[in-house]
Order: sequence, then C-alpha cells, then structure tokens
Amino acid sequence: MQAPPLTTKIQVNEADFDAGDEIALLQSDNLDDGAVVTFTGRVRKQNEGQQVTGLFLEHYPAMTERSLANIVEQARAKWQINRVTVIHRVGQLSLGDNIVFVGVTSAHRTDAFHAAEFMMDYLKVEAPFWKKETRHDGDVWIDARQSDQKKAIAWS
Repeated sequence: MQAPPLTTKIQVNEADFDAGDEIALLQSDNLDDGAVVTFTGRVRKQNEGQQVTGLFLEHYPAMTERSLANIVEQARAKWQINRVTVIHRVGQLSLGDNIVFVGVTSAHRTDAFHAAEFMMDYLKVEAPFWKKETRHDGDVWIDARQSDQKKAIAWS
C-alpha cells in the first residue's frame, strides 16, 4: 500500500482565495484520506463590542512564512495528517473578506480536526501578524487575547 502524499502549501499575500478551490486541491487525487477539515476566517463587523469597518494586517514576509511552516511541523509531529494548506492574507481587508484558510487531510477525522484547531490556535499567538482594526472612532492596533494564549497553551 502506498502512503498518502504529504504536501504543505503555505501562502501569505494580499490576494483573495477561493475556499472551494482549496478544498478541491486537498481532495484531488487523494483516495487515502477520509477526512478533510477546513477553517476560513473572515473580517467581521464587530469585535469586543466595537463596530469594525475594516482590518489591516502587516507582517515580516520571511519571518511569517517560517513561523507558519513551524506551526505545520508541530501539527505533523502531534497528529497523522497528510495534506495541509495555510493561506493568510495581509494588507487592507473589508468586512466579509477572507483572512485565513486552514485545510488538513487525514485518514481519520480526529487527527484532522485536532490539527486544524491546533494550527488556528497557534496562528493567533505565534504567527507574526500585526492587526489594525478600522472603527468608526479611528484605527486601533489589536493585541493578542488572553483567551487565545490559553487555548494555545492547552495544546502543550
């Protein structure tokens, strides 16, 4: 029996993505994996009781991609996963725009669910993105939340 293909796709850029296309790529020529788990994060109109009209994300390109690769490697060390896609957008985003996509395939759902959630929790606290919300009363840089820190610590 041939082992399923291990692939990792990491992209950080301003371009939008189509979650359906990314799911199709994860499933393409992949009859070994019974589970495909995905998460798509979008810009929402409210955060911590404040009305939001947009979001701006900055990053250091080489550092960010290295950090995302490290997060994927940590997930691979914990669970049996095969194909992984992580896409994170930067730049100015509007309400409803896609921000992040995480997709994971595995033979079984538990590994895929845990790995996808782990990667999202670690993206929130370890990936070097700086986020500035645009609000009606001005722009505000967003600090990491303690709840995100606690979720990431719970995986260790």
